[in-house]
Amino acid sequence: MEYAIVVEGKNDRSKLRRILNEEVGIYCTYGTPGTDQLEKLRKEIGELAVYIFTDNDSSGKRIRGMLRDLFPDAEHIYTRRGYAGVEHTPDEYLIQQLEKAGLDAHIVYPATDPASRWMKDEF
Repeated sequence: MEYAIVVEGKNDRSKLRRILNEEVGIYCTYGTPGTDQLEKLRKEIGELAVYIFTDNDSSGKRIRGMLRDLFPDAEHIYTRRGYAGVEHTPDEYLIQQLEKAGLDAHIVYPATDPASRWMKDEF
């Protein structure tokens, strides 16, 4: 494992786990983390390259600030305003954001429906 993404909750982690292979560690803050939780995250993540991916709401922004202090070299991934958090962001948009962050080698792209490909080829 060479990368770690930090998200707020287990539903965010589950959403990303469907899109990313196992080589990317996904860690949760479980809401606004306290000092002990932050220290635990720092130890678990160690020297991995860190990506911070929190919701685009006031709580997510507060958590992002705490994580920015803990991991000053982290890359930041953002979801679009209007989506109800990472867990409710459409897969297509998540994939775009992960590609922008340079994680495309770790994305598990959805299988294309052979019927839809056949339809496109016919028209």
